[in-house]
Amino acid sequence: MSTIGELRRLTEETDVAEASIYERIRDDIIQGRLVANERLKIADLAERMGTSTNPVREALQQLRGEGFVVMMPNRGARVRAIDETFVRDIFEIEVLIEPSLTRWFVGLATKADLDTLEDLQAQMEAMNFADPHAHSKLDMAFHQVMYDRHYNRHAVDLWWRHREILSAISRQFPTSLSRQTSVMNEHRGLLHCIEKQDADGAAAIIAQHVEGSGRHIIEHMRQIKRRT
Repeated sequence: MSTIGELRRLTEETDVAEASIYERIRDDIIQGRLVANERLKIADLAERMGTSTNPVREALQQLRGEGFVVMMPNRGARVRAIDETFVRDIFEIEVLIEPSLTRWFVGLATKADLDTLEDLQAQMEAMNFADPHAHSKLDMAFHQVMYDRHYNRHAVDLWWRHREILSAISRQFPTSLSRQTSVMNEHRGLLHCIEKQDADGAAAIIAQHVEGSGRHIIEHMRQIKRRT
């Protein structure tokens, strides 16, 4: 199974069952229950989560690949700080990846694709951010319509992993009214560009969309830092 397929399976199962070991450790890091630079002892984590050590080892390797965990010779695994630098690094990479994926999609988008995107957008607008979890699922589906058929599976897998990380982090913070307005306006502008087959315009809007999301998270982080 591909990386993106495995991540989707884990995400879907979380809605109806207990979270995976990977997700539980990831969320503990994001929520600060496992603090920056804390040593991650495999035996202790396995006992705490009621599992054997192998799933914990596998989870730590995946978290290492995503930047949540740092492993050093003779020092084991430690928690990486979830800070402004971490978020900035992710969204700066996404600002490079997503416009490319979007530009490619515009060149092959069908009437059926546009209808699907418009329907998802209508559902988001009707919900008006009243249910953040449901909005996030609709928004994910919106972007999957554009990216899932792309030939570069490595790029799509990376987008999916980064999207999951930023979504998990952003769940800690409310979406400001100004950001809500920006998200809806950016989606509408994107739909207009797709309809007009304006690949460059669509790519520019996606770059703005990604950067805005990242900066929204960072601003919340800075507000918390100023209060402490």
